[in-house]
Amino acid sequence: MRHLIRLNDYTKKEIKEIFYIADELQQGKYKDFLKGKTIIMFFPESSIRTRVTFEKGIYLLGGQTILFSPETLDKKEEIKDVISYLNDWADGIIVRHKNISMLENMAQYAKMPVINAMTDVNHPCEMLADMYSLSKIRADFTKDSFLFVGAKGNIGLAWKEASECMGFSLEQCCPVGYEMPDICVSHNLNEAVCGKDIICTDSLSKDKLKDFANYQITLQHMEHANPNAILNPCPPFFRGEEVSEDVIDSKYFVGYDFKKYLLEIQQAVIIFNMIS
Repeated sequence: MRHLIRLNDYTKKEIKEIFYIADELQQGKYKDFLKGKTIIMFFPESSIRTRVTFEKGIYLLGGQTILFSPETLDKKEEIKDVISYLNDWADGIIVRHKNISMLENMAQYAKMPVINAMTDVNHPCEMLADMYSLSKIRADFTKDSFLFVGAKGNIGLAWKEASECMGFSLEQCCPVGYEMPDICVSHNLNEAVCGKDIICTDSLSKDKLKDFANYQITLQHMEHANPNAILNPCPPFFRGEEVSEDVIDSKYFVGYDFKKYLLEIQQAVIIFNMIS
């Protein structure tokens, strides 16, 4: 039994094992793997993609989900007591909560897997799904040069976790004051895109839009990246903010199909953590 709190809880070899399980799922294996099992989910109402893929994935594996709001965890009762009771009835916990220390505390007492569905500092399942999708369209994505254009936040830090696990080159481009630690940072977008293969973005809060006015990825920027470069904006993305309308309509945008494997990856994470 394993937990997934941070992506670097896994080794590169273990991530490849998760990818292999995702391949097997597409071949029809693991049917009824969760039959008779109950997964407790803590998700806000605003979650769409992550919740849909987890909930449908559990259903397709024969399992049952019980949904609570993350605010259910923010109460006077100690989390040790909450988890100690859930140990009697649940077979897994999937949590989207802003504070990663909440998940770390839950994992300390849980006798079943605790899986991080997003915090304020990372988003490991999203990165696993993106890397799995890249493995389907690139000969070896770990040899590609990645650029994250955006502020220090959960998506940028999650890409940093991914680069540390898998060993690929990652740089950041952002205005002064938004840098991630221990990473090569450029403040000039025109220069940063040159020589890059995978361009990643994150949406911007209203208070950051003015500072990032000169950091919008456009079609012209992508034309200066390496041949066959792709644009992978983290949803939800917003045309006219971190990405332009024309670049989303271009060949560089990997499209909605890129995220379709999120379903199998969520399932593979559950299976891997239960059998490990």
